Amino acid sequence: MSDRYDFIDMTETGRDAVRTAFANQVAYCRHNDARVTARIVAALGSLLDAPASEFARRIADWPGAPLADALPLRAAGGIHALHLSGAADELAPIYADAEDINDAAIVAGAVHRHEAALLPWLDGPPQTNEAGRSSNFIAAMLWLADRGLPPLFDCIEIGSSAGINLMIDRYHYDLAGVHVGPLPGAMAFAPEWRGNHPPQHSIGFAGLKGCDVAPVDLSDPAQALRLKAYIWPEHHIRFARMEAAIAAATAEPPQLIRANAADFVEAELARPQAEGTTRVLMHSIVWQYVPADQQARVTAAMEAAGAKATAERPLAWIALEANRTVHHHELVVRHWPGGGPPQKLGQAHAHGAWIEWLG
Repeated sequence: MSDRYDFIDMTETGRDAVRTAFANQVAYCRHNDARVTARIVAALGSLLDAPASEFARRIADWPGAPLADALPLRAAGGIHALHLSGAADELAPIYADAEDINDAAIVAGAVHRHEAALLPWLDGPPQTNEAGRSSNFIAAMLWLADRGLPPLFDCIEIGSSAGINLMIDRYHYDLAGVHVGPLPGAMAFAPEWRGNHPPQHSIGFAGLKGCDVAPVDLSDPAQALRLKAYIWPEHHIRFARMEAAIAAATAEPPQLIRANAADFVEAELARPQAEGTTRVLMHSIVWQYVPADQQARVTAAMEAAGAKATAERPLAWIALEANRTVHHHELVVRHWPGGGPPQKLGQAHAHGAWIEWLG
């Protein structure tokens, strides 16, 4: 498979769309320093031309939209779980990034031997919670404070997964020398910074609450293992972060409920907002998984609430989402009153390794 995207509508269905989804995921992984994950996805994609297992047939004949459903990552998560659990030793050479091996044959063999364990991985969306992305949220909040919005943030998050980014008040950030958060913090982040440093302000949090259609309880080892399976194995630091997040969530669980994005946002925006706080909707690498009707409802709810926002009770929307044209994630912010159209503040690595600041 090549490093080139074949752009199709996110809602497209059918076998050709499935093949394109796998090819695009390979390209995306390679552009985000995930060579091993790219190899796994490519090997899975090779099973689709003549699917010889129920697992491969379910993928090839996927009834929904494979891009919107992140089908390649569902399948890759299952393969990674086999490796992490030690159930499929034959996968070890691929995860060691060994050369001169037949990835397709190895993965096909693992699918044949462990199909019963793999099939449930196709039933739900991937969970890709990554604490490193929260550096983008903090940088955006510094920028909002620099625009005169109250630096006390009442945050709501959609697609929170295990709520790792709902614990951002417990982490420490070094953003090109601008420090935010407690020391040493439950985790510490110092992403490679490109461009001018963000504004320096003291910020705080009045609330942190999130939702997910399938929230993950990090205190449950089985659920924690599932989340680890979605971590790209090349990015070793993410496993250490996951262990730190498990410890933090076990000590004090984040405020996380089961709900879809639209219902949650509408309910939270209807909640009274304290004077002197900035209410913020934030999300990272989730918008593509939100159904179109819910996207429309969230947008309408935010714009309606924005029309009522005041200087004492402003509203902001911070989004870190994928732009697959440039193979980057873009940090985009809107704020009310009077904020105008969405403003791109930066580009970022998928898992927080670097931020290119444009703000």
